[in-house]
Amino acid sequence: PFNIAVLCYLYDEAGRVLLLHRRQMPNAGMYSPIGGKLHMNEGEGPHDCALREIEEETGLVCAREELHLTGIVTECAYQGETHWMMYLFAGTRPLRSDASPWTEFKEGTLEWIETDAVERMTIPETDRRVMWPLVRAHRGRFFVAHIDCRQQPFTWVVHEGDDVLSPTVRG
Repeated sequence: PFNIAVLCYLYDEAGRVLLLHRRQMPNAGMYSPIGGKLHMNEGEGPHDCALREIEEETGLVCAREELHLTGIVTECAYQGETHWMMYLFAGTRPLRSDASPWTEFKEGTLEWIETDAVERMTIPETDRRVMWPLVRAHRGRFFVAHIDCRQQPFTWVVHEGDDVLSPTVRG
């Protein structure tokens, strides 16, 4: 079965993206956007999960209309074992870089990163090669992609999207 999660790409007034330098699994030691698993036993939807995760991880309260569903990504056999369905959200308004009441908490450290530097950060390879480029290309728009990690190198396909990556299989 799939693990279902959200990833939230929040930007500040300088255009930087907020990333979490993770202390916990999955991806301990790496950078990732704000996010987490849906509370499926409570029937939580993706938008509610995104709002909850943003508040839990940053202390910021966002309104539903301040988030845009940018993409849906499925990953088959991530790290050789886990299947993921991820809803990717982007903030629709810039945040003040000092708006969060904390920068460190049990899951890691929050850092504002220049968007051009993200692909050079320690991030999962699926984020580097697929998700981050698609998020950047589709800001304010929408895409759907599938990543197949059952073999290395992994492959991916963009099923919906309005850029040059769609609908070609890549790898």
